[in-house]
Amino acid sequence: MGKINVIPTSIKDLCIIEPQVFGDSRGYFMESYSEQDFKAAGLHMQFVQDNESRSKKGVLRGLHFQTQHTQGKLVRVVEGEVYDVAVDLREGSPTFGKWEGVLLSAENKRQFYVPEGFAHGFLVLSDVATFQYKCTDYYAPEYDGGVRWNDPDIGIEWPLEGIEEVLLSEKDQKQPMLKEFVAKGNPFKY
Repeated sequence: MGKINVIPTSIKDLCIIEPQVFGDSRGYFMESYSEQDFKAAGLHMQFVQDNESRSKKGVLRGLHFQTQHTQGKLVRVVEGEVYDVAVDLREGSPTFGKWEGVLLSAENKRQFYVPEGFAHGFLVLSDVATFQYKCTDYYAPEYDGGVRWNDPDIGIEWPLEGIEEVLLSEKDQKQPMLKEFVAKGNPFKY
């Protein structure tokens, strides 16, 4: 039924996806995922797990990845608004260490595909946000990894206006800088 619009970003393999939305006076309908439409658009990932989180304004989750059982993620917001970010960690990539950010909201219904080999995170801009994501591999806590959200070498321009305090988990407060991650041996190859 639905078709998708795939918008490439400045980083190869990272893309924004706009589903077709059918609306009328009653509300709307959309296919949030169709394997057929994704394959027709050249996107051949297979998802095995769906996750959902709900967070309040100022919560920043990330920048996360798994060093083994790496996960590609198709992310979207079903309530509220977030600024979603992906950082290219693929060794040998011409965009290694570069980031891309996109505003995702229940209103714009955009999705962001973050492939394996990227760190991912988001900042909640609305009072609350419900965030959903499909993953290409299962969560494996023993391979959980991350880099610091405010690493100056990455230089993410988080939209902090109106955010009184950035709220981080204890784990995210202690994430290493990109240089530290690379020094330990980068598992991601381009």
